[in-house]
Amino acid sequence: MTPTPDRHGPGPVAEVGPAEAASLRDEGAILLDVREPSEWQEGHLEGAIHLPQGRLHAGVAAAVPDRDASIVVYCRSGNRSHYATAALGQLGYRHVVNLAGGIIAWQRAGLPVVVPPAEPLGPGGLTTSQRERYSRQLLMPEVGPEGQARLLASKVLIVGAGGLGSPAALYLAAAGVGTLGLVDDDVVDASNLQRQVLHATDAVGAPKVASARRTLAGLNPDVRVVAQRARLDDSNVAQLIAGYDVILDGTDSFETRYLLNDAAVEARIPVVHASVFRFEGQVTTFVPFEGPCYRCLYPTPPPPELAPSCSVVGVLGVVPGIMGMLQANEVLKLLLGIGETLAGRLLVFDALDSTFSEIRLERDPACPACSEPRSAPIAAS
Repeated sequence: MTPTPDRHGPGPVAEVGPAEAASLRDEGAILLDVREPSEWQEGHLEGAIHLPQGRLHAGVAAAVPDRDASIVVYCRSGNRSHYATAALGQLGYRHVVNLAGGIIAWQRAGLPVVVPPAEPLGPGGLTTSQRERYSRQLLMPEVGPEGQARLLASKVLIVGAGGLGSPAALYLAAAGVGTLGLVDDDVVDASNLQRQVLHATDAVGAPKVASARRTLAGLNPDVRVVAQRARLDDSNVAQLIAGYDVILDGTDSFETRYLLNDAAVEARIPVVHASVFRFEGQVTTFVPFEGPCYRCLYPTPPPPELAPSCSVVGVLGVVPGIMGMLQANEVLKLLLGIGETLAGRLLVFDALDSTFSEIRLERDPACPACSEPRSAPIAAS
C-alpha cells in the first residue's frame, strides 16, 4: 500500500490497485462504496457496503462499528474515496485504504461488478422505493402518482443557501423535486448555524453550496443537486436561471433581487420571494405578466438605514425557517398546479404575536420590468 499526498485535503492516505484490493477483499476486508445511489445502481463491487459520501460521518459507525476492521474505500475514479479514506482515518479507523482509480480501474483490470436489477415501475413511472418514500403525498388526489412524477421531473433554482434557502431546500428535496439548483458564493460561518439549518458545525469554513449538496444528498438520493458557487450578477444571471421551472429567492440584497427579478421576467420564470427582519417576515410569488413583479412592489430600493441587514439588527432564527417553508409551499403549488398561490398578495408574519396579515398587490402599468410594452429601459439599481 502506497501513501499518496492529498494536494487539497487533510493529508496522505494509503492507496491500493485493483488486484491488491481484490486480495484484501478475499482476506475479509470490507469494501465501502461512497458513490451516489444512482451510481450504485449502475454497478458495484460484490459484497460492498453502500454509504454515500454525504452520509459518511453520520452512518459509518453503524455500517462499520469495528474501527480495527480492514476497509477498502472506492468511488468512480478514486477522488471522492480519497477524501473519504482520510475522513475515516480522522474518525479513528486504523486500517483504511483507497482504491486508486476507483471502479473504473477495477473494471479496466477485468474484474467483475454486480449490476442490480432495475426496480419495477408502477403508476406514474415510480419505482417501488419511490412509492414508499412519497406514500403520504401519493395518498392525496391533488398529488397522486402523476403529480409525484411531475415533481421528480421538475427543476427549481434556489438563489442563496442561507436562512431562507436552507429550510426550503430541505423540504423541496424531501418532497422529491428532481433537480435543485443552488447558487451561493459564501462559506459557512459559525454565526450562520443559528438559522441556516442546511449546515452543520463541521461545515464551518466550507462553501455553502458544497455543505448543502452533502446534506441534501443524504436526505434524498432521488434529488440531483446542481451546486454553483457564484455570485449572481449581470454577466451570469441569464445563464444561471436558464432551464428552471421556478426560482426561489433566498437573497439578502436589493441589488441581487432586482437582477433576479428582471431576468426572471425576461425568461418568464416564476419567482417565490421572501425576506426577514428581526421578528418579521414576508413572502409573495411573482408570476411574470400574471401578477406584479418585484419592481412593482419596490420601484426603487430603500435607503440603507431603513433596510439594515441581519448582521446589523439580528433575526430570530425560526423566522427565516417559517418563511422558507412558506416559500417551499408556494413552489410545490406552482409545480403541481394546485391551490392558489400568493401572486398578487404579500403575506406578512409577526413572530411576536404569531399573526399573519395580507396586503393586496397590483401590477404597475408603468413598471420598467413587466409592463407591456416596457415603459422605459430598466435602470441599474
